[in-house]
Amino acid sequence: MIYLNTHPEELDIGLALNRVSSQRREVALRFLREMDRKLSLAAFLLLQEALAKEYGITEPPVLAFGPHGKPFLRDYPHIHFNLSHCSRAALCVVGDAPVGCDVETVTTPLDRDLLEHCFHPREREAILAAERPEVAFCTLWTRKEAFLKWTGEGLSDRLPDLLFSPEAAAARFRSVVSPDATFVYTLCQGKNNA
Repeated sequence: MIYLNTHPEELDIGLALNRVSSQRREVALRFLREMDRKLSLAAFLLLQEALAKEYGITEPPVLAFGPHGKPFLRDYPHIHFNLSHCSRAALCVVGDAPVGCDVETVTTPLDRDLLEHCFHPREREAILAAERPEVAFCTLWTRKEAFLKWTGEGLSDRLPDLLFSPEAAAARFRSVVSPDATFVYTLCQGKNNA
């Protein structure tokens, strides 16, 4: 299931800090900027909401981390989740199989360095030919990040060819552009878990 907060800037940090685990409170308080604290807390509160609605788990979860840093629920390893946030939204996805997600703000102009170094020539061509190149860029970028979060591998030096890999062929992607086209999010999971 997908949980999305499109107004994380409205979050009351004090109230949120009292609702999350001490572990997440420490993470949020490490951020220097108030908005970064809000985004961190907003994503975690979405996880808590999802766990309560989908699984009846009401206590704040404690996280553990895999070999490449992918978080999992220490006390409920059979429940899979992933979190992401950008300046416009916080996102959480939960399920019974591994999932990955990413949300990014659509920015203009295109970052030409990222375009050149992180995208396959066919992807660059498609982005530049799109009616809204910045949205196409953001959509492909979120697919790459969601895929890497699904696999638990994290950012990789194989970004240009990533979506052409056999592993990516075994994945299912769902990308959504916000109604005002200010952000894009992508979910990634195995085709058999769709």
